[in-house]
Amino acid sequence: MPDATPPVRIVLTTAASPGEASRLARTLVEERLAACATLIPAVQSFYHWEGQIESSTETLLLLKTAPDQLPALEARLLALHSYQTPEFLVLDVEGVSHPYLDWLTASLRQP
Repeated sequence: MPDATPPVRIVLTTAASPGEASRLARTLVEERLAACATLIPAVQSFYHWEGQIESSTETLLLLKTAPDQLPALEARLLALHSYQTPEFLVLDVEGVSHPYLDWLTASLRQP
């Protein structure tokens, strides 16, 4: 039987600029809602918005967190974000090393 899903989630979101992405990343890590935020600059997104197909260059954020942090992380991201409808996609993690999991857990808000 495979191991249970580790208590780690990756949240994907995008920001309109590298500056906004850095501000979001720093705030969410400082507030211990994310243990780590990785920024991937200059991704190109295509999407429907208000009846049109739009395209924009954005910065992708990969936020590493735990399942119990997700509601607070989502609420805080919505409050801080410049977008009316920011991306908030949660990915399960199939495996994680024990040292990384220990570090991640210690880096987050304690319930």
